Amino acid sequence: MNTLLQPFQISHTGLVWNNHFQRLGPDFYTALAPQGMPAPYWVGRSLAVAEMLGLPAGQLQSDALLQALAGNQPISGSQPLASVYSGHQFGHWAGQLGDGRACLLGEVNGLEVQLKGSGLTPYSRMGDGRAVLRSSIREFLCSEAMHALGIPTTRALCVVGSDEEVARESLETAAVVTRVATSFIRFGHFEHFAARNQIAQLKTLADYVIARYYPDCQSASLLAANPYANLLMQVTERTAVMVAHWQAVGFCHGVMNTDNMSMLGLTIDYGPFQFLDAYDPGHICNHTDRGGRYAFDRQPDIAHWNLYALAQALMPLIEDQALALQALDTFKSVFERTWLQLMCAKLGLTGNGAGTDIDHTLLQDLLALLAQDRVDYTLFWRRLSQAVASQQFAPVRDLFLDTAAWDAWLLRYAERLVGENQNQAAALMLKTNPKYVLRNYLGELAIEAAKGKDFSMVANLLTLLERPFDEHPAFETYAGLPPDWASRIEISCSS
Repeated sequence: MNTLLQPFQISHTGLVWNNHFQRLGPDFYTALAPQGMPAPYWVGRSLAVAEMLGLPAGQLQSDALLQALAGNQPISGSQPLASVYSGHQFGHWAGQLGDGRACLLGEVNGLEVQLKGSGLTPYSRMGDGRAVLRSSIREFLCSEAMHALGIPTTRALCVVGSDEEVARESLETAAVVTRVATSFIRFGHFEHFAARNQIAQLKTLADYVIARYYPDCQSASLLAANPYANLLMQVTERTAVMVAHWQAVGFCHGVMNTDNMSMLGLTIDYGPFQFLDAYDPGHICNHTDRGGRYAFDRQPDIAHWNLYALAQALMPLIEDQALALQALDTFKSVFERTWLQLMCAKLGLTGNGAGTDIDHTLLQDLLALLAQDRVDYTLFWRRLSQAVASQQFAPVRDLFLDTAAWDAWLLRYAERLVGENQNQAAALMLKTNPKYVLRNYLGELAIEAAKGKDFSMVANLLTLLERPFDEHPAFETYAGLPPDWASRIEISCSS
């Protein structure tokens, strides 16, 4: 037998596959093997995710694992499949969708392992089932960056590249990103069965999600002891927390379709994402989004809209509209409370010496000033952190055009800080406001180098983004203002 066709044995490492989703049955997926790629090569690898899976670091160097994650040979114990789901895209019902370029291998250590870009599936529609090097590098780096920022997210083990050509706006090369999550189940999985009036399957899926991920919904009298209303409420609350983190760090998702919304409140499906450079609340990072549906400042409202779509799908199980609305109503309070906590931490405020109304007004006035002068969002917060530590505020003032307005706000902020321990405030700010985020231009530089088989910048960025609050003096330029050409970068749903 050709050695490349022998199952990649991982049992000796202690990894055991336990494929819970596969046991739901064929109504939920199509069993299929990933399609291989010719002459694969490593592009980027996360030792942290390998450790999380229980995969020894040495395995992440092996040719056998490289071939397996390129889809060129089966992995012993895995049961690969593509799941079916439906969803709303840009606010319109899109019907059946599904894993059009992803293959779920199974579950290890309670984590699902999925190959994205692994070839055609029955749900590929008009696509080719492939991912490109560009999008795979972006997802790999951003998954790990978000995790290091404390934002709920899927993770990424590695990127495997190939010189196989795929057609997008131009010819590009193929890649597969191995991504990892507690679950990849989306709102769209529930919408699929509700739209088809397949209530038995809908209930099977809901019961599975509750039993695996939300067991307290079965026993807690959260909403009249209705487990499905409890599920909706807990998904609502997790989603609110996730989006509050997005808004605080300045992250734009770019394509918040219901099929891109995780039932576990994880950031999922990194496509046309962006971290804000100049602060613009109405910024649209996805040039496919002509109407601005997914603009930065609309993300909380869109998340709530998507939760209403999920609630509609769950109504045959909840059976009580009042309970569903009660579950959905938790979004606003959880979002606002979480957002205010996160933003106060960015200012080094613990709540001592002032009420939330005062802090909320201080924050809103600051954000209005940042928007007025289009101040770089990440750089502002980092400089402010350093200024509170050093009491040298000139570098922050240099970011503003309207220096008089800044001076007036700074005076109010200084008065508010009187109620805080300033050493503690500075320490809190420096571990809350990152020095490094995955700016689009940094991703572009790494992608361009990788096209020439130079993966050093992918590795360097991963190192920085895994520890975004550290100084990393050798990479100081990556923490500065983006170059002028960065504003001309366009990203779309194919990114």
